[in-house]
Amino acid sequence: MAKLYLIPTPVGNLEDITLRALRLLKEVSVILAEDTRTSAKLLKHYDINTPLLSHHKFNEHQQVKRVAERIQRGEDMALISDAGTPGISDPGFLLVRTCVEQGIETECLPGATALIPALVNSGFPCDRFCFEGFLPQKKGRLKKLTQMAEEERTMIFYESPFRIVKALEQMAELFGEDRKACVAREISKLHEDFQRGTLRELIEHFTETGVKGEIVLIVEGKPKKENTGNDIEEE
Repeated sequence: MAKLYLIPTPVGNLEDITLRALRLLKEVSVILAEDTRTSAKLLKHYDINTPLLSHHKFNEHQQVKRVAERIQRGEDMALISDAGTPGISDPGFLLVRTCVEQGIETECLPGATALIPALVNSGFPCDRFCFEGFLPQKKGRLKKLTQMAEEERTMIFYESPFRIVKALEQMAELFGEDRKACVAREISKLHEDFQRGTLRELIEHFTETGVKGEIVLIVEGKPKKENTGNDIEEE
């Protein structure tokens, strides 16, 4: 029976792809790609000639049923995004849900994503964390950040280089300017960079230097109150 494969693609270095991912990209009937021009470069690099079909946030609602029908007729399909794992701040959820509802088998390969290496290399606790993706650009942005001010787990955000200073400033106002954070840029690329410090220090740094590239922002959770010894222990 045919199935849908969700295949992670490199977020930077083209070598960050698995052997199984390469094999399946060659074997499936069609590759659904967020941007066929971007994906064509990866496929050309590995001499993969499988047909590409555009599948992005502007057409996925219209396409999911047709794609599901093709898989039911026996065509194996792969879904890839421009970089990273499909469905993580990229198209994928609607298609997977449709396949699940129709009894179509889906399989997601492990592989590249920006948030995990950024978290692990940040130096913040990674035993418990929450991933918030992109913050709302306007409506609901401050409300969301106000809610996150009480979060004790390490927080991970994706952010645009055009809005990162604004995000840091808003967090400094709501979380406190001494809250520690890490701005990870260009994960797995030639100019990968990690800047660590307090929110105040990061604001000063990026206001002075400017910001380019794709960004993952990691912010430490709200520090837990230290036990003063006066608390009553639970039995």
